[in-house]
Amino acid sequence: MKQALFLLNMGGPNNIPEVKLFLQNMFSDKNILPTNPLVRKLIRTIIVKKRLHEAEENYKALGGKSPLLGLTMKLIEKLRSKLDMPIYPAMRYVPPFATEPLEKCKHEGIEELILFPLYPQYSTTTTLSSYEDIQDRCKAIGYAPKLTLMEPYYDDYAYIEAGCEKIIEAMKGKESKAYDLLLSAHGLPVSIIEAGDPYQRQVEANVSAIKIYLKTKGIEFHEIKLVYQSKVGPSAWLEPSLVDTLRNPTNKKVVIYPLAFTIDNSETVFELDIENRKIAEKIKYEDYIVAVCMNDSDKFAEFIAQKVKPIQGQLP
Repeated sequence: MKQALFLLNMGGPNNIPEVKLFLQNMFSDKNILPTNPLVRKLIRTIIVKKRLHEAEENYKALGGKSPLLGLTMKLIEKLRSKLDMPIYPAMRYVPPFATEPLEKCKHEGIEELILFPLYPQYSTTTTLSSYEDIQDRCKAIGYAPKLTLMEPYYDDYAYIEAGCEKIIEAMKGKESKAYDLLLSAHGLPVSIIEAGDPYQRQVEANVSAIKIYLKTKGIEFHEIKLVYQSKVGPSAWLEPSLVDTLRNPTNKKVVIYPLAFTIDNSETVFELDIENRKIAEKIKYEDYIVAVCMNDSDKFAEFIAQKVKPIQGQLP
């Protein structure tokens, strides 16, 4: 069976004009704003108008684009040396969208698409949204391959090991017992969790797995805390928030690890390392460290390859 691997992610603007497209597409997503289409359109218009200028300025601070696609392509280069199949990025809200590689796969007679979400924890707002996007784009071009969606891997040992490698690297030999480790997950409205989304439960299991791994390796922190970032709007979101935690410190030495991202993007590089760093500087933190995501690390590339290989070449 001829197969191809698609790495699913939200995507990030590749230039300043794409910021508007990113916001428009995100807030047109029924999984992000689960309401009727007319109300969604109204809310989208309000949000885009309110947030566009600030979002454009944020991306200018990052050099005019998100780092996400470039890092994803580096990861794909490593995977191509490990897996004998076509590998494509498939972004949800900005190019590269999935349509072009899907058309190529259709033309080449690819019978199965292995869909690997670059989201470790399952959420309707991320994994389901990306999966439905692939389904819709396949339908639009009259292509009906087998779709194999990889399971969430938030507590997989090799994934935990790859993430903890980045935490340990960020400490650079500093005394970990003096620091709080803040495991920062992207927040979600409480209403989405109450509707049955398993994200919060999986994030908490992810935190538990990291704590166990670090303990077995003899790495101790003063405290390890789960926090949530990126709240938008007035509704109730998952807590405790990272910003509130930073503003009310019990320890002014912290290392932050982005728990819900595998590839660095504006919410890690800008929000954590620029915007929230200003809070820490204002309150006079002694040390404020942000660990990078796994990105194209050898351990993460090998983890993905080992997840895909059992499926590779399987008979239908």
